[in-house]
Amino acid sequence: MPPAVQPGSPLRAFAPAKINLWLHVTGRRPDGYRELDSLVAFADVGDRLSAGPDGDLTLTVSGPFAPALDAGADNLVLRAARSLAAHCGVSANAALHLQKNLPVAAGIGGGSADAAAALRLCARLWQADIGSTAMARLALDLGADVPACLAGTTARMTGIGEKLAPLDPAPPAAPAVLVNPGTAVSTGQVFEALAGPFGSPAEDRGGDLADRAVANRNDLEAPAIALVPDIADVLAALRAAPGLRLARMSGSGATCFGLFAGDAEAAAAARAIAAAHPSWWVAACSIGGRFGD
Repeated sequence: MPPAVQPGSPLRAFAPAKINLWLHVTGRRPDGYRELDSLVAFADVGDRLSAGPDGDLTLTVSGPFAPALDAGADNLVLRAARSLAAHCGVSANAALHLQKNLPVAAGIGGGSADAAAALRLCARLWQADIGSTAMARLALDLGADVPACLAGTTARMTGIGEKLAPLDPAPPAAPAVLVNPGTAVSTGQVFEALAGPFGSPAEDRGGDLADRAVANRNDLEAPAIALVPDIADVLAALRAAPGLRLARMSGSGATCFGLFAGDAEAAAAARAIAAAHPSWWVAACSIGGRFGD
């Protein structure tokens, strides 16, 4: 059982950006969900969530992307807390605060990472007696990306997102830059725009993250660019940067990532892109770390 929370000491969790290094759409199920084959890894940039005891369940939001977020009852953070409380038979009483640092509807799993952080924090806050299997089931009920965010480690993700195979040993973290042009993208619209036939499973040739990713693709990149042409501009800016090893869109977009030869090259690319495109969100980071409680 998790340790008791000391009065006046809110718990805190990091909700890292989730990056799809590759994303193959391999089929469509009768229920409409797509079958995926993706390599997911996590960045050292993300949202931050805190939780403290309260007589009610509340959520407040701050941070640069707070205005774009609906903090109402349907917010994934609140849904995660209510789901855990119902499963464990406890009162859903918590004061939650989300610092929203990641763009919304951006293809980097921000909402899913926030939901996973809420499950972890509330389980500790309420000393909930729940095993990892039940927690993973709650995560999947909240969304296909939430189980991967709950695990918080570099993994091959298949099925609709519920089948995770962590890489062992995990490749070293890679210097990277994340760029979003400031345009929200509808995941549903991107999937609907994807023309068949569906692709083949990925081929993992081993090596570091760039080596593994370069042999594969993101099947959603082309339909996303057709809907949001700014994504092509982001990829062009990344591909013009010295020291780039790979540039690709993450998830359903519009965020793209570049993997670089070293930290200095990544930092220089982030500075140059931010200076040339001041309205874009740009973050130098490291991809491939291990995050979670």
